[in-house]
Amino acid sequence: MDAPLLLPVALGVVLGWGLIGLAGLLAPQSTRWVAHGVFPLGALGSAVLAGVGLLALFAPASSLTLPIGLPGLPMHLRLDALSGFFLFLLGASSIGISVFAAGYFRSGEGTAPGLLGLQYHIFLAAMAMVLLAADAYAFMLAWEVMALSSYFLVVSQHRLPEIRSAGFVYLLLAHLGAIALLLCFGVMMQGGGSGLTFEAMRQAHLSPAWATVAFGLAVAGFGAKAGLVPLHIWLPEAHPAAPSPVSALMSGVMLKTALYGLLRVSFDLLHAPLWWWGVPLLALGLFGALFGALFAAVQTDMKRLLAYSSIENIGIAFAALGLALVFHGIGMPALAALALAAMLYHVLNHAFFKSLLFLATGSVLHATHQRSLGRLGGLLRRMPWVGWTALVGTLAIAGLPPLNGFVSEWLLLQAFLFTPGISKPFFGMLIPLGAAVLALTAALGGYVMVKFYGVIFLGRAREPELEHAHDAGLLERAGLVWLAAGCVLLGLLPGLVLQAIDRVSLQLLGHGLARTGNWTWLVPTSPQRAAYNPVVVLLVGLLVIGFTFLVTHRVFAGRTRRAEAWGCGATGLTPRMQDTAEGMGQPIRRLFAPFYQTRVDLPAPTDAAPRYRVVVLDRFWAQLYMPLADAVLWLARQIGRIQQGRIAVYLFYSFITLLVLLMVVVR
Repeated sequence: MDAPLLLPVALGVVLGWGLIGLAGLLAPQSTRWVAHGVFPLGALGSAVLAGVGLLALFAPASSLTLPIGLPGLPMHLRLDALSGFFLFLLGASSIGISVFAAGYFRSGEGTAPGLLGLQYHIFLAAMAMVLLAADAYAFMLAWEVMALSSYFLVVSQHRLPEIRSAGFVYLLLAHLGAIALLLCFGVMMQGGGSGLTFEAMRQAHLSPAWATVAFGLAVAGFGAKAGLVPLHIWLPEAHPAAPSPVSALMSGVMLKTALYGLLRVSFDLLHAPLWWWGVPLLALGLFGALFGALFAAVQTDMKRLLAYSSIENIGIAFAALGLALVFHGIGMPALAALALAAMLYHVLNHAFFKSLLFLATGSVLHATHQRSLGRLGGLLRRMPWVGWTALVGTLAIAGLPPLNGFVSEWLLLQAFLFTPGISKPFFGMLIPLGAAVLALTAALGGYVMVKFYGVIFLGRAREPELEHAHDAGLLERAGLVWLAAGCVLLGLLPGLVLQAIDRVSLQLLGHGLARTGNWTWLVPTSPQRAAYNPVVVLLVGLLVIGFTFLVTHRVFAGRTRRAEAWGCGATGLTPRMQDTAEGMGQPIRRLFAPFYQTRVDLPAPTDAAPRYRVVVLDRFWAQLYMPLADAVLWLARQIGRIQQGRIAVYLFYSFITLLVLLMVVVR
């Protein structure tokens, strides 16, 4: 396909998604029509968009102006390597999510199926428009449509008060972030640019102080959408409230639009980032990653666990971006390209394995009607398709080779290992601490995934009702297999992936990776420093497993004896006595107690039905957001005193306002 045609095709997919969503309203109560017509067509659009994004990585940038919008403010669109990469991420991951959604949604679950299909595809179209927008007006319009459509998807079960509350928190943080982005664009327009277009902002010349203000506003606005600590409070509330395909789309794709926006502002529009901008971003990212891993380790709700895991992975991406800013600012372009490649690879990986895990929890929720880890267990026997695909996602997110999660974390670690060569002495002293935090976070992430998978799928069923659990349907299996295959391919073909990512590095940094090896060998800098071959790792692993299996069956053939497991001298053991999610999280909760606000309810000796309960709360709620909410309510009450209900008082207010304005004009 010719480069000039890619942008119209992408715009056609956006319009097609809108029409597909409207088609759901033809039979709004028909689950069959929405499941077998609307969502499969949406998945087809995702496939086309993924192809457009992949081709755009290797094609020249193209632009388009639409004669729509406000008077004198047409909408400008642009497709380049950066937007192409994120369009591929959106399209490739939403194929599996949409196919899964076609088999997931049932009738009688909150919002009417047709209306839900409309909201879902408007959400997809808005995210694509965010990635294509080339002026502040088009970007903010698409950004707000994305926020509103995702809000309505979050509150699909709007009859439940806790879901309405979660939706309110999400919408509040989304609009606070949007205000910060409006101010950011306003600052960038004051640098001599002549319009709202991104091209005018590129040509503007901001002083270092004003450029820093614009960057800070961008971090606040995009950080609120991405779930960067301490702007993360909406994320653990919204993901459990939303339907699982929506959670997968929000965590797997929507969070990445915020990272796209920050890349666009920092490296493209501001085009001369200062090196020290990366230091607070690196610190916030590492702290957020550790924070997310610690809170995921103590969760007992499987969707809240995955939500905090998203905070962890977004923190890792922000840390990689901060490191890229530092390297770029001090004139080390090759290492900046390495850190940026680690970030882009990680967000692509996260789109696949986190979407896969959220969809797997959706299948578990449909089959068992349980979200609590304490009431699950032994589901691998009853749900083999869900269990084995979830195992791929679990191993990938835990960062184990040869799957995709290992590659991006390994690349980021390589970038950290080069930081002693930085000419800033104080910064060089702090980096080893950051590398240690990254290693601790990766270890905790693996621990969390052992807990997640082991409690849900391994062992024995903790409740009798779980014996009746059923596996996912055909369309759900297809969506899960697609995402699991993506985790495998992204892990086995890192050389090809990095060749595509290198196009983004060349656009933003003017420099690519020094070496990427071939499609089997990954060589980020030089063979003497580090090299990795996932195919060799896979083959060695398979050989070890096969050899162990063969020897075991040769040596112990015919000598196997089946008997009850030894109960350590205790009798009457039940499945409820297996290790629980609370038990697995207790060592982490005690070791990192200052991070948590814990409330323990102990039973009294005289209780007829004793219960032991531990509630772990986020300190940011109690120590930051609740005092802030109280202050806003107090201020609102003070302002409310001017409402006297008398027309004479209101006329007096108007008279005083006119006098003040006249005084200002005269001066």
